[in-house]
Amino acid sequence: MNQLDKDTTLCISLSGRPSNIGTRFHNYLYAELGLNFVYKAFTTSDLPAAVGGIRALGIRGTGVSMPFKEQIIELVDVMHESASVIDSVNTVVNEDGVLHAYNTDYQAVANLLRDNRLPHSHSVAVAGSGGMAKAVVAAVRDYGFTDVIVVARNESTGRALANRYGFEWQPELGSARPGLLINATPIGMAGGPQAEEVAFQPDAIDAAEAVFDVVAVPAATPLIRAAAERRKIIITGAEVVALQAAEQFVLYTGVRPTPEEVRRASEYSRR
Repeated sequence: MNQLDKDTTLCISLSGRPSNIGTRFHNYLYAELGLNFVYKAFTTSDLPAAVGGIRALGIRGTGVSMPFKEQIIELVDVMHESASVIDSVNTVVNEDGVLHAYNTDYQAVANLLRDNRLPHSHSVAVAGSGGMAKAVVAAVRDYGFTDVIVVARNESTGRALANRYGFEWQPELGSARPGLLINATPIGMAGGPQAEEVAFQPDAIDAAEAVFDVVAVPAATPLIRAAAERRKIIITGAEVVALQAAEQFVLYTGVRPTPEEVRRASEYSRR
């Protein structure tokens, strides 16, 4: 890490359960590219005060994770299209006191669907209806999937998300057996109340061809482990984090790291 001084630019993250992944990823690249930046993860019980601090202290950039991705909308000044079209924010950039909101999760998910060349004919189930689920469902629609179920116990948010894209809402997966299962809930997240739970039932995993879990910590969630044991195509939250963090890095610094630099930063972040 570079030596800190009075001119060091600060970037942060705000999360209900902070991890070291983003901190290590960004600080690795700052050092690698010789940038006078530093990154620190935080949580807060007072989001308006935290956002006021971003503005008042000139904090350059902020990553936003659950549960703040929707709550922060009313506290920013400019909603860019990537965030406004899905009503979810995962990145805030401070431009001289004006807070600009973006969502880099959407692009990360879209890129991973494309890179894995999943057939458009697959039926899909997306578990969740929060900020991350909004990014996932938008990316699923834009990739070309048409047979999609939003699985969410909260009928209000689940039905609204499904209706927005012309999909179906169900409170439970039930007897449906989609070809692609996507978990966009905190189930399986380390440190959470459901850390040891699997987001989908075993026979649904058996029937699927591909399983995608956006939970990043751990990378091998119970769902990913179950899918790997069954030799399914798997996409992990660690992959999402690396791609979305690289886009955040560009927004904060104006510098685009190479794919190889992103790969090394991602590997370092998970040590």
